[in-house]
Amino acid sequence: MPLTLKRLGLLSALVLLTVSIASERGVRVAAQEPIAGTGRLIIGTFPDKFWIIDEATASIVGTIPYESGIPRRTSMSKDRTRFYTVESMMEKVEVIDIASRRTVDKFTLSEGNKQVRIRSVEPDPQHRFVMMVIKSATKLVDRFEIGPPQLVQYDLAAHTITRVIPWPNGDERENANIQFSPDGSLMYLFSDQDVLIYETAGFTQTDKWELSKPIEEGVGRLNFGSTDSVNDEPGFYTGIFNITDPVQGRRVMGIGRVNLAAKTVDFYTLGPAMGVGFAMAPNRKVAYGIMSEIGRYEFWKFDLEKKQLAARLEFQGRPRMSMKTSSNGRVLYIYNAGATIDLYDAETFKFIKAIQLEGDATTEMFVFPEAAPTTASAR
Repeated sequence: MPLTLKRLGLLSALVLLTVSIASERGVRVAAQEPIAGTGRLIIGTFPDKFWIIDEATASIVGTIPYESGIPRRTSMSKDRTRFYTVESMMEKVEVIDIASRRTVDKFTLSEGNKQVRIRSVEPDPQHRFVMMVIKSATKLVDRFEIGPPQLVQYDLAAHTITRVIPWPNGDERENANIQFSPDGSLMYLFSDQDVLIYETAGFTQTDKWELSKPIEEGVGRLNFGSTDSVNDEPGFYTGIFNITDPVQGRRVMGIGRVNLAAKTVDFYTLGPAMGVGFAMAPNRKVAYGIMSEIGRYEFWKFDLEKKQLAARLEFQGRPRMSMKTSSNGRVLYIYNAGATIDLYDAETFKFIKAIQLEGDATTEMFVFPEAAPTTASAR
């Protein structure tokens, strides 16, 4: 018995010594993979469907058919119950009920010799209407007549355009950045210089937030960059902003948190302006970004509480990457372009695994914290 204990003690000491030496020499001891969460991922792909993926197992558990062609630009309703998806030819919008996995509405503005391209769709929180930027092309005998881009309100029940919203200062644009207040009573139209505020009963402009003016003396005006409206608090707009140093003319980047109702912005600088994305974790305490240059790709981590860049690490990326955080914030999802979703540890930025899809990704990927959209039909 004493001999056995001595041997066990010696064996334990040897194990501890081996681990200690391995650590000193930089040998990594295998760690347990982080669990992404218990939610669902949904992403549209070529040629005609959305895939539903279980976070916990990283496996495909279902599909949602898309009837209008290749799904492309997709907006999710604020209550996360519906997708409003424009197909690849930009002429049709299909409304999908996520829980039942079925199409509940379709519409197009094209008819006869007139094609109407739908460039963006933003649904009202109450599902009464959508705001769209459209542009028409009419085929005549000897030419195509191209119409101006228009910002329109489309009534979902009546299936008709109810009004055309004049562009601010007559400045036409091909796309529009629009957000609604949580109750849908106000619409915020982000222009290149200011935020215009409309009431949604008659769509008259009730206010203007002049972001074109410096937020403080000696600082240039803010320019909106990448944001994450899905994980943000309702009524707020957090993301990357750029300003120009009015003295030296340098471009500087930082993070701003915009309170739309109070018309205030909390902004802090990080350093010279660079092309970095922004994906906020569900706890809103940290956010992540990808810096992409030709042949060079980096993970960035932002500490939103301490208001600083917490980490950055170069990794082997690819062109046209998009990023989302998992439902618990412990895993980063990299998708686009192609048919894979790559999983990385949000703490170490180490590659974990890849999910293989059956077609190239064509839409934004949506992360649902719960497994609600998995009922109804199977694959």
